[in-house]
Amino acid sequence: MSAFNEEQVLSVHHWTDTLFSFTTTRNPSFRFRNGEFTMIGIPVNGKPLMRAYSVVSPNYSDTLEFFSIKVPNGPLTSRLRDLSVGDQILVSRKATGTLVIDNLLPGKNLYLLGTGTGLAPFMSIIRDPDTYDRFEKVVLVHGCRQVAELAYGETITQDLPNDELIGEFVSQQLVYYPTVTREPFRNRGRITDLLSSGKLGEDIGLPPLSLENDRVMLCGSPEMIADARTMLTGLNFVEGNQGEAGHYVIEKAFVEK
Repeated sequence: MSAFNEEQVLSVHHWTDTLFSFTTTRNPSFRFRNGEFTMIGIPVNGKPLMRAYSVVSPNYSDTLEFFSIKVPNGPLTSRLRDLSVGDQILVSRKATGTLVIDNLLPGKNLYLLGTGTGLAPFMSIIRDPDTYDRFEKVVLVHGCRQVAELAYGETITQDLPNDELIGEFVSQQLVYYPTVTREPFRNRGRITDLLSSGKLGEDIGLPPLSLENDRVMLCGSPEMIADARTMLTGLNFVEGNQGEAGHYVIEKAFVEK
């Protein structure tokens, strides 16, 4: 298992019956760009059982944080959900992924569109000072079915504005827009519907998406990504990747099990 570092679990937080997050130690040799994912897991019958997880914590943090769903009978999450402080997990020595701002062309506004645990990579991106150097506004849209699933809301609205490193950036440039589909809430509806109808823009005081001004990152459910891609393609947005920057990028290694 030389391809992996063994890290110790430092904390575990269960948001709901289906969502949890945990922090671990971080080997000093592990490097990543904000927005990237790595493989994490545990040994099972002498072999590493690994899945792709975006790193929640920013790349300057001394610890690592991960955000996970609990899949009934899931090969890995059914084990990870029982993690306790002091347990050991495996973390790949390498990180990769397309959700990095270097894969986007210059623009005015950055839209981070995530559903469920697709919020994870954006938590590191909104804590990166470089994000605010490159974009005037950073719009984080988190879509869930129920209000209780809107994890990290207090962190975004209360802790980050007071952060010594990025607090001023967050207060002036970050727009947080949580939305749910199955319960009463101040914002209701699917992300793509809110965008295409113009309601999202009206609520946050920004014009409709434009090729000239806006760049988009997508992470979450296959349905949301498919609908968003169709919408963006209709606006002549071009998808970027690690080889060539574009108007939007998608993370295809989202953990589902």
